[in-house]
Amino acid sequence: MKKITALSLIVATSLYAVPLKSLQFDGLIRLSPEMASEMIDIKAGDSVDMEKINKAIKTLYKQNYFEDVWVEEVGEGNLVVHVKEKPVIAKVDFTGVSENDVEDMNKIVGVKKGEVYDPERAELAKEKIVKFYEDKGYFDTVVEIKTNPLNEKLSTSLDFVINRGENIVIKKVALCGTKALDYDDVEPNIANKSEEWLPWMWGFNDGKLRVNDLEHDSARIKDTYMQKGYLDCEVSQPFLKTYFDSYTADLVYSVNEGEQYKVGEIAIEIPEGFIDSQETIKEMFLQNGKVFNIAKLRKDMALIETKVADLGYAFVKVVPDVKNDKTTHLAHITYRVIPGEKVYINSVRIAGNSRTIDRVVRREVYLADGELYSRTDVADTKSALKRTGYFEDVEIKEERLSKNSMDLVINVKEASTGSIGGGIGYGSSDGLLLSANFSDGNIFGSGLRAGIDIERSDSELNGGISLSNPRLFDSVYSLSGRIYAADNDYDYYDEKRYGISVVLGRKIARHWGVSLGYIIEQNKLSNLDSELTPYKGELWTDETTIKSSFVPGISFNNTDDYYLPRKGISASSTLELAGFGGDEKFASSVNKFAYYYGLQDLIDYDLIFRYKSQFKYLAIKDSDEKYSFGEKYYMGGVRTVRGYESNSLSPKIPGTDVLVGGNTMFINTVELSFPLVERLKMRGALFFDYGMIGEDNLNIKRGGTGVALEWISPLGPIGLIFAQPVMDKSGDDKASFEFTIGQKF
Repeated sequence: MKKITALSLIVATSLYAVPLKSLQFDGLIRLSPEMASEMIDIKAGDSVDMEKINKAIKTLYKQNYFEDVWVEEVGEGNLVVHVKEKPVIAKVDFTGVSENDVEDMNKIVGVKKGEVYDPERAELAKEKIVKFYEDKGYFDTVVEIKTNPLNEKLSTSLDFVINRGENIVIKKVALCGTKALDYDDVEPNIANKSEEWLPWMWGFNDGKLRVNDLEHDSARIKDTYMQKGYLDCEVSQPFLKTYFDSYTADLVYSVNEGEQYKVGEIAIEIPEGFIDSQETIKEMFLQNGKVFNIAKLRKDMALIETKVADLGYAFVKVVPDVKNDKTTHLAHITYRVIPGEKVYINSVRIAGNSRTIDRVVRREVYLADGELYSRTDVADTKSALKRTGYFEDVEIKEERLSKNSMDLVINVKEASTGSIGGGIGYGSSDGLLLSANFSDGNIFGSGLRAGIDIERSDSELNGGISLSNPRLFDSVYSLSGRIYAADNDYDYYDEKRYGISVVLGRKIARHWGVSLGYIIEQNKLSNLDSELTPYKGELWTDETTIKSSFVPGISFNNTDDYYLPRKGISASSTLELAGFGGDEKFASSVNKFAYYYGLQDLIDYDLIFRYKSQFKYLAIKDSDEKYSFGEKYYMGGVRTVRGYESNSLSPKIPGTDVLVGGNTMFINTVELSFPLVERLKMRGALFFDYGMIGEDNLNIKRGGTGVALEWISPLGPIGLIFAQPVMDKSGDDKASFEFTIGQKF
């Protein structure tokens, strides 16, 4: 710039206050001469002086298009402005890093294809890359900038050659001055942990330094102490001693624990007419005489907030006042509640539903325009929308308009509800196995569900078509139907079965529903083996039978998601009563229960605990009553006890291997689901199944354990199950691998 200013001074001294006869530009590519002349505000006929020329040069430089600018006088009153333009960035590359890091690089460097190349911005991008890796715990990262001129130097490629540094590994974390707690107590809550044995294996700490979290770990340690009642605890800033020769470090905190406090008096200060303070105190997590816990204090604040917000006071504030009695070491807590004004919903807006019809979303929303705000209704709305299975994620924003009104903005991220699947395999008993299925849980965004499935093996042919509307005419009623058929050739008999089922349901409360189904089905057994002949009429009949049954049911579901719930209960009970016409007479009770609990808030890790159970009982009043062989229960397989072939466990005809099914079955399952690759929605699960089945008593008992891969894929939920039998007996048909698609986890 100094060189250019000197040149312009030489020109300007000879042109002091001389009218400009002509102005030309040399080297312009991206700007037209007319545009450049307009920018510098100089044209033929103007009076030109030194100040005006310097101003023109500075103006051109500010456009950031030029590497060099100089002015030349080519005759009295004739000027030529020479420019050398900067090249345009034709492409940006990052060498030496993974594809995942390349995505992050493109977001942070601030240099893009099509922009004018600026060395200063490139250097700034280089610093951002180094900082990015330091934040991830990599030190001594080296970045080299390489440019390659293209197209006669009008454009250039820009390549950041990255030699990623080394991770600093924390070998030891020391807490000085501690007595009540030690490192193991605070380790679950801090980000910077010491390296453990097998650091590369899941579940073990790798010890890598996380710089961004370092300044927050002191507060996390203090929070851990306050969860144990140490309200006077003081934790120093971390002292990190780094050894760059080995890229290791020791981390030290100085802790003054103080004394442990218990809860003293609890009071709620709130204007009259809102909530019953004494009843609310009884519901709280913190109680008089218990050890103080800051985490429970926060839960109690949320409890009070929710109770008041459910009365319409959306902007309620709860301010805790904790007085520490240093003599008695009691913490007296007063919750001061500022309700504010009652808030009404101005409007409910739906966003993100490019496919799903607005009314399909709105029928799951528990608040409408003009209604009084309720926090519980907002939370239940989010859970209800996720339970539909139409949406991958739901976010509800509360946009405050005034002290007594707000808008609710419901942002939904639609899920892939359609799936087309198929499979081919081979089984030792069934030979070649073929399957195909098509389903859509949200047809044309209408909320309708439909499915077609077919399975074929050497011995079985099963198929069905189903259609359901979970909210008939957007009402509280639901209607579903299924047509199905089976033609199976088993070892000891052949079976043909055809049927139609229809179910009418109704919501009777927010989480409760009732239903009444009707089934009409034709069953025919034939080609009974000689081993079964003596039991003809005693165990089942080979005559063609018609089943006509009604199936009343009741269900409860307050889970927070359709495919992958993290909290809530799902339970149902149905009773099939056969004998309303037709030949078959029996009663069959099916009861299912599932409980989900996410441990994220407790251990800061997305671990999900699941407990599932099912109990089935078949009652036959008289021994001469008829029933289909298929009504009996069989254990084994992905829906009961994993580790055994499907339906391979049940009572047998004495002295034979012929399975006759049981009339009572009880299954229990415990699972722990953990994340594997979050961006791919892939998780793993450890499980243990335990089941019992029998005729008059549950005398057949089996278990199974193993690991499962859970993937919510674009084709729907896919499960890969690797199981090992437990408590197995000689002669059991075992299955170490199973595959599922479209099934809830």
